[in-house]
Amino acid sequence: MYFYNSQNISMNKKPNLSILTIDYGAGGAERVISLLMKHLKDDFNITLVIFYNVVHYELPEGVEMVVLLPEKKNTKKLYIKIYDSFKLIFRYNKFIKENNIDISFALLAQPNIINGMMAMKYKHLKTLISERCYPSIVYKYNKFSMPLTKILIPMFYNRNKALFSNSVYINQDLKDNFKVKIPMSVIYNPIEFDNNRKVIPESIIATDVLKIVNVATMEPRKNQKLILDALRQLPKGDYYLTYYGMGHLYDDLLRHREASGLNEHVNFAGKVTNIQNYLVQNDCFVLSSETEGFPNVLLEALSVGLPSISTNCLSGPLELLNDNDPVNIANGEFYQAKYGILINEGDDEGLANALNFFRTHPEVRQHYSKVGFERAKTYSLPEIYKQVKDLLIN
Repeated sequence: MYFYNSQNISMNKKPNLSILTIDYGAGGAERVISLLMKHLKDDFNITLVIFYNVVHYELPEGVEMVVLLPEKKNTKKLYIKIYDSFKLIFRYNKFIKENNIDISFALLAQPNIINGMMAMKYKHLKTLISERCYPSIVYKYNKFSMPLTKILIPMFYNRNKALFSNSVYINQDLKDNFKVKIPMSVIYNPIEFDNNRKVIPESIIATDVLKIVNVATMEPRKNQKLILDALRQLPKGDYYLTYYGMGHLYDDLLRHREASGLNEHVNFAGKVTNIQNYLVQNDCFVLSSETEGFPNVLLEALSVGLPSISTNCLSGPLELLNDNDPVNIANGEFYQAKYGILINEGDDEGLANALNFFRTHPEVRQHYSKVGFERAKTYSLPEIYKQVKDLLIN
């Protein structure tokens, strides 16, 4: 029915913790899970339970994995999706019962809903959920998703003991628009890096060509076209852009690059691992998103001292780059925040001006390299883990 990947966990008195999510692929939530489990394994008997057999990260030693639906095949047929959903509920229910799970920790909407169902059945079970996106924006792209989540989120999220997200704005959205009433807190995503090693050099000098990097899945809400539209307004020989990532808009972006006359100045480098090694080969990072839950890659850029420009989208950039202090940015302009530069969503003119400012002011890039690196330390894995552990136990 489902299969195990066992690493012979020794039995002891540590609580049995199940982490429930969709898969273990190369997404932001999955990255957070991979980091947290490095510490969770010391305090809990962990089983990572995933819906589908997609695995891109290594399991820490001592962690067990269960795949609930290994036979999953890609399909657009609604009745098969509904049938698979019932199988997931049934199989997770059986797993909880057979493995004496004490705490079930779920991440992302469908796992959170299933966790609420388990809370209704098992009174002894402590259930914690985590929302990783801004619901009112993400679900609006599908005409069926929004009305469905308006029903399911309040019905089942509220059955859990507590919720944490990675943004104050996500929690407010859940409260105001989805009627979530359980205790909610904010725990930001962790970053793993060497506090004593700054990768960007101590001295940043003027450069003839500003090397720009963007890392994201190529999908509408990431809005990578914004960067191409900004570069069209600038002298082509002064800038070079590298995209890391893939997605269903890849061909569309290739066509947009050609139509913009930027073939010689924009590189599509595909997917890579150890992204920090590639970030440091550039002069600045650009986050072009229309919406985020919490932009892990922006934090990755700060953690290697890479000066950054970001849209002031919901949610995450304002919290990361300006301590969540509100800003007012005129169209076509940019804002020098505490730890990086902010622009308005979709404002290619503002981005063009910010890029030109970075290229012609190396001393500003040097400043943001230093303060951004220090900012990233506040999100270090040990500090974030303490907050997660406290929530799981207390």
